[in-house]
Amino acid sequence: MTGSGLSDRQHGGGASAPEPAALASPPALACVVAVPARLESSRLPNKVMADIGGQPMLQRVLLRCRLAQRPAAVVLCTDSEVLRAAAEGWGFPVLMTSASCSSGSERLASVVEALIARAGATGGALAAARSVIINVQGDQPFIDPAVIDAMALEFERRTPTPEVLTPIYRMPPEKIHDPNVVKTLLAADGRALYFSRSAIPHVRGEDPQHWHAHAPYWGHVGIYGYRADVLARWNGLPHSPLEHTEKLEQLRLIEAGLTVGTFSVEGDFLSVDTAAQLEQARRLAAA
Repeated sequence: MTGSGLSDRQHGGGASAPEPAALASPPALACVVAVPARLESSRLPNKVMADIGGQPMLQRVLLRCRLAQRPAAVVLCTDSEVLRAAAEGWGFPVLMTSASCSSGSERLASVVEALIARAGATGGALAAARSVIINVQGDQPFIDPAVIDAMALEFERRTPTPEVLTPIYRMPPEKIHDPNVVKTLLAADGRALYFSRSAIPHVRGEDPQHWHAHAPYWGHVGIYGYRADVLARWNGLPHSPLEHTEKLEQLRLIEAGLTVGTFSVEGDFLSVDTAAQLEQARRLAAA
């Protein structure tokens, strides 16, 4: 099931969902969507080119991103000539990266100056501080363009400009204990305290099947918005044991002391990491 729009609760900002007219106004910040993708995948080889309803998954992601109104461009960042040729054939610009990148964020950081230029920003360090790079994973075939626009608007609304923002959603009970679905633990002001594949918080003394009745559980939509000057620091951040343990790149930011803000959206969100999730995506596309 895809996201159905923004929640009335906007974490850390207290703002309501943007009206359609607001989305038509020129953005105060330069913004670009960057989709990092590789052909190889340890759990689901070649997944970004898997067929979903007659289209490769990556093509679906790029086309959904293009529907967002605020970003100046949608750019594929990859080390694969196969993906480069495919994306260019679909009409999308491509930035080639090293095959040694260990995460999507590292891949984008390696071409951050080119992404700033694609966003339409100029002016060196000032351009980096006034540019937003929205990282959309290549395995989210039903990403909601409204969520991308909402993220851009959240960057514009908040003062000072956030370092990192990410959308979250209230999780249905059946997903709370699924290790393939990432959970987010929040501070009272909406900052992300931690991300985990485990259910957090742990509800002591209660049957895990009933935890949802005792605490809110927030899922991570899986896209990140970076202020470009923050993304440029990625490779200089300390080694993160938490990132290595959970296999979640955003924990590098948390462990380094960077602030990851959140805002809530309505709906359920699917990232395709397993064969079962791929079949779920195919059923959704056929519905």
